[in-house]
Amino acid sequence: MDHTDVRDGLEAVAVGLLTPFDDHAVDHAALAENAGALASRGVETFLACANISEYHSLTHEERVAVTETSVDALPAAACVLAGVGGSTSAACELAAAFDSLGVDALMVMPPDHTYRHERGLLTYYRSIAEATATPIVPYVRGYHPSVEFLAALTELEGVVGVKYAIADPVTLSQAVAAGDDDVVWVDGLAEPYALAFYAQGAASFTAGVTNFEPRLGLALLEALEDGDFERARALQNLAIPYQRFRAEAGEGNTLADANSVPAVKYGLELAGLHGGPVRPPIVDLSDAEKRRAETLYEELQEGLDELL
Repeated sequence: MDHTDVRDGLEAVAVGLLTPFDDHAVDHAALAENAGALASRGVETFLACANISEYHSLTHEERVAVTETSVDALPAAACVLAGVGGSTSAACELAAAFDSLGVDALMVMPPDHTYRHERGLLTYYRSIAEATATPIVPYVRGYHPSVEFLAALTELEGVVGVKYAIADPVTLSQAVAAGDDDVVWVDGLAEPYALAFYAQGAASFTAGVTNFEPRLGLALLEALEDGDFERARALQNLAIPYQRFRAEAGEGNTLADANSVPAVKYGLELAGLHGGPVRPPIVDLSDAEKRRAETLYEELQEGLDELL
């Protein structure tokens, strides 16, 4: 895809491809089946080897392999973003590997450094962009940058979009106004922020419950684009109970969002797809949490059946 086509892809709902494991190894057949099934249900834009794919628990070789499986399993017209990150050299090395697989864009993972500097971050993104002809999409999360930094980020050669995952619509609004008009802003906090972020200039959103129930995200974005905000609000609110469950710490833990990946993996299982276990430091849902997920999933289905 050229940069224009990638921008078009970023204006669609982006669904993450989670990584199924079998005896601690990647189950590539299950991954391919998930990808094909989601594409058949109307999804056109995919995040391979992403945060929700347990990026940080995959080796370099596994990241390349799961991305290759994803690209091969999806229709040629699908827009596929693959995650790169780590040190500058590691990110550039992974970008080169992904270039050979034909991914459409690189989503640059949030830097996992304890200490950061905005000028240093711009240098980091610039170095990755200069190392590849594939367009990049910085994933802004885990720190609260200035509007000036975000605007400068949009002006870097090769940046076609920004995945904005900060619960601050005011800064988003200011950054959209100050930044390059050719860059697509994407809500990285999923369906609960879709309406607020859309009003501030985000063209689309990455999936939460839409990762296992595409009907919700596709209908939500359509309602936003049609200006039917009452319907959009109703669909957004349907996603919130399961999304709040994802944000919980889980049993025997005080750290927020620990349920995020295992809750989506179990959602895939409930939807007839492949979820399976997670890798440490994430922990699988307990039996009691699975029962809660089942109830929330059933309520989600009932709500969608009434609205759609």
